[in-house]
Amino acid sequence: MTLMKKSAAELQQLLHNREVSVKELTEDSLQQIAKLDGKVQAFLTVTEKEALSRAESLDNEPMENRGPLFGLPIGIKDNIITKGITTTCASKMLENFVPVYDATVMNKVNQAGMVSVGKLNMDEFAMGSTTERSAFKTTHNPWNLDSVPGGSSGGSAAAVAAGEVPSLLAQIRADQSVNLPLFVVLSG
Repeated sequence: MTLMKKSAAELQQLLHNREVSVKELTEDSLQQIAKLDGKVQAFLTVTEKEALSRAESLDNEPMENRGPLFGLPIGIKDNIITKGITTTCASKMLENFVPVYDATVMNKVNQAGMVSVGKLNMDEFAMGSTTERSAFKTTHNPWNLDSVPGGSSGGSAAAVAAGEVPSLLAQIRADQSVNLPLFVVLSG
């Protein structure tokens, strides 16, 4: 069984007990993405090299410096600015846009010690309700590939439901409040 089917709390316990490393968690997430995403189509960009490098460096962090989200692989909705990683908002208009800074929320993700494994599909500029309006691909519901996952954050929902990642960062409104219940952000 993949580690990505475990809850965030279970993964934290494994990390704390040194039964698994951050790199192993990250590798498991990337393996699941490689295995499943051809059909699910949740990810627009997979950042394998960056994720593995970050995971290796995080494994050297002393246990007393690790918080509750430390070491968890995370998928980032493609409307969140990520330094050095293409951010398209699922639009051809931005397909070559590479930000020179991180959004505040990404700074917090990085400070928490999470590992971004890539950018998630969405309806173009988050204006839709099925994730069929992405300029790049349609995300499929992993439980029924003939259906859509729904919502402008369909890539996010599909990635967690498929077990590609245990956690995700999705749908941040302009007022910076989370538009999804916290349990979705940290579900396993």
